[in-house]
Amino acid sequence: PIVLFALETGMRRSEILSLEWQLIDFEKRVALLPKTKNGNSREVPLSTNALRILGKQKTKLHPVPFPISDNAFRLAWGRLRERAGINNLKFHDLRHEAISRFFETGLNIAEVATISGHKDPKMLFRYTHLKAENLALKLE
Repeated sequence: PIVLFALETGMRRSEILSLEWQLIDFEKRVALLPKTKNGNSREVPLSTNALRILGKQKTKLHPVPFPISDNAFRLAWGRLRERAGINNLKFHDLRHEAISRFFETGLNIAEVATISGHKDPKMLFRYTHLKAENLALKLE
């Protein structure tokens, strides 16, 4: 669920693991991140799939959506990569993928920057890896 949630939201591992239920507004469909890597807070919009993931986590009656320590998750991520035979995939790569997907759905720079928390468009573009085949379809 953490991997799928990361792909839906573009959130960092630390942001996901520190998420608390009281920071999630299911009616407004947003998660409040009170302190991010750059020191600022931001609200992350939640897709239908992200809400579905959180809904499944809520039925487990834990005080937080993703009850795993940072170290335990790092170890689990390593085992997952090993079983999948993927040696060079970092969890942070999911953030790159999510941001690329946001652009591919048609969101503009300001919208994606609001979701991701990027203040500098240059840095945002470093996260973006658009597929030429998808761009070709848009040219039609």
